[in-house]
Amino acid sequence: MDFVFPNEVNVTWTVMIVLYPYITGLVAGAFIVSSLYHVFGVEALRPVARFSLASAFVFLLFATLPLLIHLGQPTRAFNIMVTPNFTSAMAGFGYIYSAYSLLVVLEIWFVMRSEFIARARRGGLVGLCCRAILLGNLFESDATRAADHRIARVLAGVGIPMACLLHGYVGFLFGSIKANPWWSTPLMFVIFIFSAIVSGIAVLIFHYFVVSWINGWKVDQPCVRSLGRYLWGFMIVAVALELLEIMSIAYKQTEEWEVLGQLIEQKLMITYVILQFLVFSLVPFLLLAISALFKLRDKLANAIIWTAATMLLFQVLLMRWNVVVGGQLLSKSMRGFTDYFPGLWEKEGLAVAAVIFTLPFGILWVFNRIVPLFPNAERRSA
Repeated sequence: MDFVFPNEVNVTWTVMIVLYPYITGLVAGAFIVSSLYHVFGVEALRPVARFSLASAFVFLLFATLPLLIHLGQPTRAFNIMVTPNFTSAMAGFGYIYSAYSLLVVLEIWFVMRSEFIARARRGGLVGLCCRAILLGNLFESDATRAADHRIARVLAGVGIPMACLLHGYVGFLFGSIKANPWWSTPLMFVIFIFSAIVSGIAVLIFHYFVVSWINGWKVDQPCVRSLGRYLWGFMIVAVALELLEIMSIAYKQTEEWEVLGQLIEQKLMITYVILQFLVFSLVPFLLLAISALFKLRDKLANAIIWTAATMLLFQVLLMRWNVVVGGQLLSKSMRGFTDYFPGLWEKEGLAVAAVIFTLPFGILWVFNRIVPLFPNAERRSA
């Protein structure tokens, strides 16, 4: 059990391909939270509805950057537009991504048009940019605001299945690779969708607390507790699906399980069993259960929810790592394994990944300077 083909010694899909589905998951999850308010009228989520929509847009800007860095000739990515191939799975992602990007931009335009108008009337370079965004039309009335609200609601409703399709398609790309038994499962795209929602809610909770702490804002307790309950519910489904997937393979005892069992025991024991499930799944589950089922003081509940959300961000990242990299540690011969450890400063190393993941938060800060993303935030009492 130690034969690896020469072309499989080096792992081809590395950190960038781990980061790619992770960022697209943040996009889908953040948009779902926004839609819970705009479409389903969950009033408790109003304080973060605008922020979640802006987060979906900003993360969407960087969703394809890891792929472009991974490509040897990134400019060839535009060939899917000039020479369309509708039978290509990767080209299909490009079409879905483009359509979804347009929808998110339109929804932001209608949701925040009043704020763009107010900023444009203040003049200056930023005001000139806002006027350009508004196509020079600064007219506003009760009728236009009502129309904007109706159109934004329709766009949000259409965007929910598109958000699921965007990230579910990533799972489809992996699940449709029949040659790899670690990836080839019909549950893959469903797992990716629910884990995306988990990561999206978790990053909103994490960022909302950090921004509130930096600016001295009072945290909206109904909003935070509601986000915590949604996070708990979606993480239960996501983790249950992940467990059911591996239990199904183990129970059937197919010929692939012999080697997959060794893959888990030898190569993925720490990242998959110990870290992903025992530490970053079980602990957040217990923390969120305590915050949801018991009446805790606000400070304690906030600390528990923020800790659980932060841990779940790592849990989803570990899930992406174990899927993308874990599947490549297994040789096509089914008789050997390879190893991989990411570098720090290389082209697809950890430093580049950290920069790509950090940039959206900086863009959100700039976005907030132009259009307030927390317009109703209150200062904490001294």
